[in-house]
Amino acid sequence: MDLSNLKPAKGSTKSRKRIGRGQGSGYGGHTATKGNKGQKSRSGASIPVWFEGGQMPLQRRVPKYGFKNPFRTEYHGVNVSKLADLVASGAVEASEAITPEVLRSKGLIGKGELVKVLGGGDIEVALTVKAHAFSKTAKEKIEKAGGTAEVL
Repeated sequence: MDLSNLKPAKGSTKSRKRIGRGQGSGYGGHTATKGNKGQKSRSGASIPVWFEGGQMPLQRRVPKYGFKNPFRTEYHGVNVSKLADLVASGAVEASEAITPEVLRSKGLIGKGELVKVLGGGDIEVALTVKAHAFSKTAKEKIEKAGGTAEVL
């Protein structure tokens, strides 16, 4: 026995429904399992999922409004409390500068994401934080604790 002789277990495969091959097959007759008349009974009928039979389609019925800026810069927010947790857990030394690379290695942000430090939570440790942006409260909290906030 080798790989070329292998077959699926008996009863585990189902034979294909061969429609339109005569009355004896059970799937014959003039309709061949497709019912009577209508678009789906015709040959070559393949209707897209979103097609609504001529009714005004959903994507055209729903009102469109607003403006999406294609040049928007999106930041990944990291709270000040998360930075304090990193130091408290011993994952980062207090003397070490916290940069986007450090945050990426600890799994707080994804690859290539811009970082914005937000003011959620408290911080008592003096840290040097380097990020792409800071909220006003985050900058105040870091500097109040004796640290520095550097914009990259």
